[in-house]
Amino acid sequence: MAHNGYSAAGLLCGFAFFLQLLHTVNGDINFSIPEEMKPGSVIGNIAKDLGLNVGKLSNRKARIDSDLNRERYCDINLNTGDLIVAERIDRETLCGEKASCILKFELILEAPLELHRISLQIHDINDNPPVFTKEEIKIEINELAVKGSRFRVLEAHDIDIGQNTVQSYTLQANNYLLLKIQSESDGGKFAELVLNKELDREEQQELRLLLTALDGGSPQR
Repeated sequence: MAHNGYSAAGLLCGFAFFLQLLHTVNGDINFSIPEEMKPGSVIGNIAKDLGLNVGKLSNRKARIDSDLNRERYCDINLNTGDLIVAERIDRETLCGEKASCILKFELILEAPLELHRISLQIHDINDNPPVFTKEEIKIEINELAVKGSRFRVLEAHDIDIGQNTVQSYTLQANNYLLLKIQSESDGGKFAELVLNKELDREEQQELRLLLTALDGGSPQR
């Protein structure tokens, strides 16, 4: 009986210790920054936001740990408590064309152990221009085509999102073709050429024009 009582007490202590560790995890803290901030740029003062004593950060071995062993995008300045950019953050590389791009980290402190979850929302900047898959788009139009005939051209793509992606096209002025912008169900935009004047192959066999894709960023690309 004495042996069983000793084992039960041992299990109870272990369970209580496990609960104590669970309670060291504190609430989340959220920051938002634009992508491509220079390394060393201050994101925010994490010590102030969490009510931590800046003077004890070094003694408590404060450090930033990232999920999934990603690059060390953020670090903490132990002298000021600032959360700073450690490495270049490119939203397109991290999240592609997803509407939301969030990096998650943990601030770890020792003696006693504390874990604070950090979420970093990365906002898109207009750092990429629209591009066509081909530098030259060839369209063959029969000279018997009637005025008003439409011809779709290859769509330009921009890996930025929202207003920073393709918003419009422009076509070099000419006597034969007009430009019409069409929208797709996913919000993408493509260009159609509309025949504004019948063609005469004997008069002109080839027409070379410049088509430009524009995004809606500032500055525009």
